[in-house]
Amino acid sequence: MEIPLPRAARLRRRLSLLALTALASVMVLPAFAQQVAAPVALPQPTVAAGPRVALDTSLGRIVVELYPDKAPRTVANFLSYVRDGHYNGTIFHRVIGDLLVQGGAFTADLEHKPERAPVANEANNGLSNLRGTISAARRPADANSARAQFFINTVDNRQFDFRNADNPLQAGYCVFGRVVEGMEVIDKIRLVATTARGPLPGDVPVTPVLVERASVLGN
Repeated sequence: MEIPLPRAARLRRRLSLLALTALASVMVLPAFAQQVAAPVALPQPTVAAGPRVALDTSLGRIVVELYPDKAPRTVANFLSYVRDGHYNGTIFHRVIGDLLVQGGAFTADLEHKPERAPVANEANNGLSNLRGTISAARRPADANSARAQFFINTVDNRQFDFRNADNPLQAGYCVFGRVVEGMEVIDKIRLVATTARGPLPGDVPVTPVLVERASVLGN
């Protein structure tokens, strides 16, 4: 594990990194005890179950249930990348234990995989970035820039929810599903040691956590 930084330094570092990459938050997040894993919360209001996707990783299987009724374009985009094999051989390239784990873009040697055109932001769908939900990553200054990258919330992150469509920093990050199996795998990932690697300034697992295969269940 990394040597822990003082609380103030950790918060400054976290916020600066988020501003540089696919996520942004204008709020300072509370500390979270990494040894304690809270239960996975179902987004409110309760939504109809949709397709399920399995992410078979080097640390175990994660199964996510998708919500096409709430985020049709985002779900269709994610399923398209799954069926095209895009996620096979990618890594979780950003791991911030008390915030999120993020993947979908880089190979193990940190080569960025090609992506298609972005989809419109569907964060204003009534769903919240609660622990265990999967959301579309995007650039902070462009609300409609989500492509292949996704993140799974390791804690409740309501600061990522929709607030204001006119301000990209408050336009939210679209929740489009949740983990229904393998949250213990997410909790393994969020505890791995991280470092700066390649083009990324930090939070990259020292030992790559690989998505060996992504598949739509039942197909």
